[in-house]
Amino acid sequence: MRNLKFLGVSFLLAMAAATSGTAQNPIIQTKYTADPAPMVYNDTVFLYTTHDEDDAEGFKMLDWLLYTSTDMVNWTDHGAVASLKSFDWVKRDNGAWAEQVIERNGKFYMYCPIHGNGIGVLVSDSPYGPFKDPLNKPLVWQKEHWDDIDPTVFIDDDGQAYMYWGNPNVYYVKLNEDMISYSGEIVKLADRPEHYQEGPWVYKRNGRYYMAFASTCCPEGIGYAMSDKATGPWSTKGYIMRPTERTRGNHPGIIDYKGSSYVFGLNYDLLHLETFDHKERRSVSVAKMHYNPDGTIQEVPYWQETKLEQIENFNPYRRVEAETMAWGYGLKAENHKNGGLYITDIDDNEYLCVRGVDFGKKGAKRFSVSAACVEKGGMIEIRLDSTEGPVIGCVSISPTGGLDIYKQMSCRIKNAKGVHDLYFCFKGEKGNKLFNLDYWEFK
Repeated sequence: MRNLKFLGVSFLLAMAAATSGTAQNPIIQTKYTADPAPMVYNDTVFLYTTHDEDDAEGFKMLDWLLYTSTDMVNWTDHGAVASLKSFDWVKRDNGAWAEQVIERNGKFYMYCPIHGNGIGVLVSDSPYGPFKDPLNKPLVWQKEHWDDIDPTVFIDDDGQAYMYWGNPNVYYVKLNEDMISYSGEIVKLADRPEHYQEGPWVYKRNGRYYMAFASTCCPEGIGYAMSDKATGPWSTKGYIMRPTERTRGNHPGIIDYKGSSYVFGLNYDLLHLETFDHKERRSVSVAKMHYNPDGTIQEVPYWQETKLEQIENFNPYRRVEAETMAWGYGLKAENHKNGGLYITDIDDNEYLCVRGVDFGKKGAKRFSVSAACVEKGGMIEIRLDSTEGPVIGCVSISPTGGLDIYKQMSCRIKNAKGVHDLYFCFKGEKGNKLFNLDYWEFK
């Protein structure tokens, strides 16, 4: 994901689209992400994902990540909130597959499939973690097969919670109120939804039950079925997104947020900025979704043919973590030794974009950034609306004595009023990693 020197047509088109906001590209670019599991809590979208390693050829998945947003276009990376090491009983060194997190009674439950080892559950007092294993064993493990993947959980209006999962079959159990045990037997659906492959996402809306899923193969689209009961039978209604040769797999996550409905899924569009050789390095995208009066869902075009509107302006007059962005292809987010994240792997001519920043009527006067640098450092040109837009300030990043030694550096800001897309354009000696960034703030 690091080869920004690739300047093929697809790269230029994608970058132009990301800059102009006319197409919806993968919402996370500093890591490969898949299997989106969005959750709305405290007026914020918590997006949990799986993680394809940068060197993955096949599935190489070791941990689960978290991103948050309140405007649907700028996302903050919170790093890994759990991993295979969270389960002492897991001996596998791969297989952290599609999870989902749900809140109940002030606690947060993460249902994690470990490929070939069943489905475990982790619990936390916070949606940010840390998540701990209360069972020290799988919640579900049907050892006679490897169907136990892709759990989805929802709580019905009567308080009954259900967990569904499976490939190629669909199973469900009734979870107890403690959310870490279940009552009765595992039920296998006698009639799985037509075109069902894997990745179920079950929810209830306006009295109707929905099961979205990876549909048809191969390639996969996103299909969905509806029912009058949580236990089925399920009637397939069609596609939310039709299969397309532009992607090989899919995995839906669906939420209502601030008056709109959204469908999340995955694709290989970020990988395709560099190569069309197939590798399991996927990326999450999201699009607005609409319902018909009868509850059926209108088809959504392929991700790149949709446009995602920002639903509130971004406030720059506060500490903003550098790993908050709408676009930052080529950059990397890594963990501080003592917690938190920072942006690294910054090269000359790369940039970071934050969309819809509201500088207000009076405007910004000063900018400061926490940065670390060893050698020559470089410059951040602060521009509005594009990488070629007007420069409102330049801050010089000088050596701090180490890449883990952060210091505040600042500059004056001119002509930054109203709402603009904000671009940090990085300049320095070619071939050198320039500096690391921790956080920034306008005043």
